[in-house]
Amino acid sequence: MLKLSEIWTMAKNDQGNAVLLRPLDAPMVVPIFIGLLEAQSILIGMGNVPTPRPNTHDLLLNALGNAGFCLDKIEISDLDSDIFIANLVIKRLPGEEGPSGGFKEDARPSDALALAVRAKCPIYMAEKVITEAGVPLENFLNEREDLAKLNGIKITNLKQELIKAIQEENYEEAARIRDILLVLGKDSLDS
Repeated sequence: MLKLSEIWTMAKNDQGNAVLLRPLDAPMVVPIFIGLLEAQSILIGMGNVPTPRPNTHDLLLNALGNAGFCLDKIEISDLDSDIFIANLVIKRLPGEEGPSGGFKEDARPSDALALAVRAKCPIYMAEKVITEAGVPLENFLNEREDLAKLNGIKITNLKQELIKAIQEENYEEAARIRDILLVLGKDSLDS
């Protein structure tokens, strides 16, 4: 059974970068470790940060749209030898010629998530994945709350710095700033 989930936050530690997925109906977090470039792409997509040219994920979504398809949802469907398995669920756009329906395409979870944040489509995780890789949410809350209490952080300034870092193609700095905004909570992303 698949459970609706969300990207709760991004984290960086000694083991690398991780995207933390949270099933909406369970107090669990599933960390998926990804590379720096993949983390940056997810952060750029989450922040709707304009880039001078389309990146690979934008290009794929544009190509799907031009072919009469869209990304309907993504599924983190399995865990095999500590490797997460993801699928893109692609469907034909209404009114487009051709057989109705769609298809699934195998994808790396990091690519699937980068596409999902851009397409604003649902993210689903299999119960098996949550059971095998999930960590209680409370293990992450203290660290997140401590970071959110940092004095002197101005969200508006951080957003301006993020846009400047992207324009200068300094993606490592952009990822660092985006991580701070994510830690401060979703409200800081929308204001």
